[in-house]
Amino acid sequence: MKKILMDERGFTLVEMLLVMLVITVLLLIMIPNVTKNSSIIGDKGCDALLSMVDAQIQAYRLDTGSQPGSINDLNTSDYLEDRFDEETGTLNCPNGSTITIVNNKAKANGGE
Repeated sequence: MKKILMDERGFTLVEMLLVMLVITVLLLIMIPNVTKNSSIIGDKGCDALLSMVDAQIQAYRLDTGSQPGSINDLNTSDYLEDRFDEETGTLNCPNGSTITIVNNKAKANGGE
């Protein structure tokens, strides 16, 4: 019985500190890259939303025979109702830009 207890091995304090050092270095390398790419992600999301709005403008034209006068014409259950901000009544990109319709195309205005 005494021999079984003597064979138990664990990690030493130096080994644990070494593992913590490696994890810390990896985190220090990774965190700046994630924060730098967040604006790129927002811009890509805005581009995708603009493409979707352009498709809904075409669907509106096919359904009604006319172009939407403003972005609010697409705020119905058939088009983009669930994408509009309920408080402001506007359609916003992930990067904060407001989407409007200019010359029958979706356009992002403002933002960060």
